[in-house]
Amino acid sequence: MIVRDIKDIIGTEREVEGPGWTSRRMLLKKDGMGFSFHETIIPAGAELHLWYKYHLEAVYCVAGNGSIEDLATGETHQIYDGVMYALNNNDRHILRGGTEDMRLICSFNPPVTGREVHDKDGAYLPDDS
Repeated sequence: MIVRDIKDIIGTEREVEGPGWTSRRMLLKKDGMGFSFHETIIPAGAELHLWYKYHLEAVYCVAGNGSIEDLATGETHQIYDGVMYALNNNDRHILRGGTEDMRLICSFNPPVTGREVHDKDGAYLPDDS
């Protein structure tokens, strides 16, 4: 059994920051679950151009607000507490923070190893190990 407290992750190597986001990685590839599990904070007003070419992601908002724009369709969806979205087609998208910081609970398949940051396309590179 794995039990982790977010307070024990903040300020450690499992907390990774990039421009416009902070990811607290609660489960990683080495935990052997077949997916990774993160708490991600998107500050109010942030704008992230993302394309997870090598990963599928499901995201559940538990606080704050923002929006996600599907770049294939041009559709924009509002995100707020209680809304889930899944990038089931490696969707190119723009994630925008709203008037409050968003607190998102995210799952990635395949799992990340822990130190990934977005490349020039907004993707995490695949783990080749």
